[in-house]
Amino acid sequence: MSIVITIDGKEETVEKGEFLLTVLRRMGKRVPALCYHPALKKPVGACRLCAVEIQTGDKPAKIQRACIAKTRPEMRVITEGDEIRAAQSRAMNALLTYAPQSKALFKLATEFGLDTQPPPDGCIRCHLCYRVCADLVGASALKLEHREGRPYIVPIPGHCIGCGTCANICPTDAIKVLDHDNVRTISIRDEIIGQHPLERCEGCGKLYATPKFLTHIEQRTLPVHPDVKEHHNYCPTCAKLFSNRVRRLS
Repeated sequence: MSIVITIDGKEETVEKGEFLLTVLRRMGKRVPALCYHPALKKPVGACRLCAVEIQTGDKPAKIQRACIAKTRPEMRVITEGDEIRAAQSRAMNALLTYAPQSKALFKLATEFGLDTQPPPDGCIRCHLCYRVCADLVGASALKLEHREGRPYIVPIPGHCIGCGTCANICPTDAIKVLDHDNVRTISIRDEIIGQHPLERCEGCGKLYATPKFLTHIEQRTLPVHPDVKEHHNYCPTCAKLFSNRVRRLS
């Protein structure tokens, strides 16, 4: 039996009892859906992405899933709008709790302009990194910043000295230290905290520390230990080794 329904303000002749999403797809309407497939006879509405606004007769309009809604007389359908997009965004974020790193989900969200919560970044916001950087190291290279209502640990440009203490204390390995081609890069997520050349130990030849770190330590210890000795760049292992030799000879 053919009936006339209204879709986005335009009358369309369809068969009564057809699944609405099938009709919308046939018309070329862009409605997101992941759990729908035309080869399967009975949809289940599991992903909830295909939200549209449906009104029948004088009844109040409601956001419903197009894949399980069937066409009926006096049906009026709207496929775009703020409430519809909000419902689709909620459905997308629910799916992302199951598959937070899914590239397919983020691609679909981008295609349909759906708002998504930031994906997990490994950081549990324990504050250890920026506290140790400020209170113990004294570099204050990190800060807590709110972005779209969520807290993030972010770098303060130019403050990192490359010591790597933040990465060592991080309980979830969210902060990474990479030494490559004589350069140390410290990063959190896709943001670089600091990037520094590495000094070579005069004893064993190992690359062991950044110039900024060595200068920082020198400045912090200078008031307590006057600078009267000859300077050498020794890694902790060699410094201890040479110190033990001096003690044995004295």
